[in-house]
Amino acid sequence: MKPTKYLPLLVLVAMLTFSCSTEDFPEETIDNMSLPVPPAAKTIEIEILELLNAHRINLGLEPLTNHNTIKAVAYTHTDYMVESNNVGHDNFFQRKNSLIDNANATKVSENVAYAFSSAESVVNAWLNSEGHKANIEGDFTDFDISAEQNDEGRWYFTNIFIKR
Repeated sequence: MKPTKYLPLLVLVAMLTFSCSTEDFPEETIDNMSLPVPPAAKTIEIEILELLNAHRINLGLEPLTNHNTIKAVAYTHTDYMVESNNVGHDNFFQRKNSLIDNANATKVSENVAYAFSSAESVVNAWLNSEGHKANIEGDFTDFDISAEQNDEGRWYFTNIFIKR
């Protein structure tokens, strides 16, 4: 038999042997070896972090420290929310695992928000929500935030807290 007759069969065998998994993975992925470099801190981000720490200090809690790895991970999620036009905690386990691996986190939590136009408005909304407020006042050591605008100028926020 001619080798060209076997070629389609060999291609089929090769495809079945070397094909990728068919599992669906979310579009938002975090490669633990190469976290993105987030953009420089925006004024609104700095204001939010300052307001959150002022709230903690007023309650007698320790202020939290900014952390570049948290900022990078938060940025991946904010960018994902802007691109998907969806606000939520999609793929949180990936962010959590990335922070465990890259920032020595033992505990991870996050707050997200959308469409607030000032630092004060987003922080007030979080403080008026029991779950978000619990994160702000929680037993954490570090935090950071990513705030990005979509094409219409609406803000998306991801605020992540960790304990090391």
